[in-house]
Amino acid sequence: MTLSVREANNHVDRVLDLVRRGLSEDRGDIVAKSWSRCLNKYSLHPGKPHDPSFVARVELAERSERLADVIACARYEMATLYQQLADVETAVVLTDPDGVIVHVVSSPEFAAEVGPLGLRVGGMWSETAAGTNGMGTCLAAGGPVSVRREDHFFAQFTQLTCSAVPVYDPSGEIAAVLDVTSRSSLMQQHLLVLLGMTARMIENRLIDLRYRNAHPLHFHSRPEFVYTLHEGKLAVGGDGRILAANRSALFQLGLQSMAEIRARRIEDLFETSLEDMLQRSTSSSFHPVVTYRANATLRFFAVARRPAASAPAPAAVASVATNGTPRPTLRLVSPRATDDSIFKDARLAARLETACRVIARQTPVLLCGETGSGKEVFARAVHGASPHASGAFVAINCASLPETLIESELFGYRAGAFTGAQRTGRRGKILQADGGTLFLDEIADMPLDLQARLLRVLDERQVTPLGTEETHAVNFQLISASHQHLPALVREGRFREDLYYRLAGIELQIPPLRERSDCHDLIVSVLAAEGGDDAKLSPEAESLLMQHPWPGNIRQLRHVLRTAAALADGKPITREHLPSLLAVVAPTPPAASAAAPRVATESAATESEPPVKLNPIQANERQVLLRLLEQHRWNVSNVAKALDVSRNTLYRKLHKLHIEVSHPE
Repeated sequence: MTLSVREANNHVDRVLDLVRRGLSEDRGDIVAKSWSRCLNKYSLHPGKPHDPSFVARVELAERSERLADVIACARYEMATLYQQLADVETAVVLTDPDGVIVHVVSSPEFAAEVGPLGLRVGGMWSETAAGTNGMGTCLAAGGPVSVRREDHFFAQFTQLTCSAVPVYDPSGEIAAVLDVTSRSSLMQQHLLVLLGMTARMIENRLIDLRYRNAHPLHFHSRPEFVYTLHEGKLAVGGDGRILAANRSALFQLGLQSMAEIRARRIEDLFETSLEDMLQRSTSSSFHPVVTYRANATLRFFAVARRPAASAPAPAAVASVATNGTPRPTLRLVSPRATDDSIFKDARLAARLETACRVIARQTPVLLCGETGSGKEVFARAVHGASPHASGAFVAINCASLPETLIESELFGYRAGAFTGAQRTGRRGKILQADGGTLFLDEIADMPLDLQARLLRVLDERQVTPLGTEETHAVNFQLISASHQHLPALVREGRFREDLYYRLAGIELQIPPLRERSDCHDLIVSVLAAEGGDDAKLSPEAESLLMQHPWPGNIRQLRHVLRTAAALADGKPITREHLPSLLAVVAPTPPAASAAAPRVATESAATESEPPVKLNPIQANERQVLLRLLEQHRWNVSNVAKALDVSRNTLYRKLHKLHIEVSHPE
């Protein structure tokens, strides 16, 4: 990440020339004004060597302590954003209001490269310390900003692109800055939108955290947007006074600042009282009810709830540390608990704690993750820790049933409703879940016409079995899951947008087995379940299991250990008892043709033996990628889709593992 002397000098000349000529340059006033401040107000010079600035360790600890609740609310959202971007040469950064970095999410390789530039925890990125940059200029401008490569003041930063947005606390003050810094030469046009959405999610979490003793009130002019990122959110005191509001609430109510809304009561905003709203929300099973803007004809749909602090603590979830950080081990306290219902992975434990907290307030949960990663196990854990734990956990896999049966499975039918129906009729899964939890696995495979019916059930909380006009009121918790990316299906017209917003009250990513820190514990517990307490692993077998990338996740692990225990027959499991992990398929590249856009250039011999020695983990990764390439006829685009990564990320991985592919002309 170095510039030639000529490139650096050219950049310096551009900065100095633009500032001297004024702000008429078409690169944008925000950047030009920032350059002017850096040169004239802060006495910085783009040509002078710039050493990164850091705060002392004690001061960093104090700053992090002051911002502890903001960091706690931001951690998961930052990790989710980083996964969505799917670029190893990107960092998601959080700074305090002074531009000091307090949290970073990035790949170890990229962190090692940008760390010397000051892009690490403790680094100071205000304009006075680092010149024009995403974080510092966002603070100076008080709004979203994108700083492309040559927009930076100092030449050494001109190979980076930064986009940043402010994060506001419930008082309306800037509490932090959320930034994405990348080596990409092109700014992603949607990046500021993603950052803005992530910032709003952090702000909503912060309201929940700081006002646990207040009544949350959710509202929007369109009912399908309640419980979504677009909703207005208020924290209401027991006396009906407004304590806090998010930015969407201010916008919808036509108010400009927190000072305006904090001086009011709920009756000043809506034609209702807090008690009336609570009573009607409870009667409607927390489905949005109609209310009107006070002294206006604007109609809203709203839901009010009791304070989160008054909700009973989930008995099946481990306690939370006094600093608000979930303890690392959570487990189902239920006779249905299984070996893979142990969550010692810190990220997974935190997500379970989050899911248990939101589902206790009737918020639907959408689980995303690879096939076999344990989404149903996670859903059972959420159910077991919920207020509906005494009810049934009813699971239906939308991908495993023919389209003609899904409707009858979900809604049920009366006797003789159709040919082949049971004589006594049948209660559908939704009715069976009344008082409990309905788990819809692989929801993306539900036909579009049934999506409309499901949406109506979720809206009305009533179900009508096939062949009858009789309706039944239902009250259930909803958890959905999919290994597909639902927003992409929405854009393609294959999934209803309004249903997606209903399902994704909160969206949680279940990490694959290869990314879990409790992989060893899972191996031990699954082996005990499949082979009994006497089943043992040799050191070599344990090493092979730990190094495997597990594309099939926990489901694959279970099958492998079940087979190994049977082959070992009471003896210690060795490498020979793990044939599926030892098998190496040497793919033969197909002949060049128009149907094969990516052609292997390695011979069969070099595919088995890389040109340099790899460590065991890399060697296994290489074998898995070679098998995938063979399965997809060396079409890199299809392999990238199968792995749910960008082609650029896959090409970097192929290069790192010495798998060469050529691009035909």
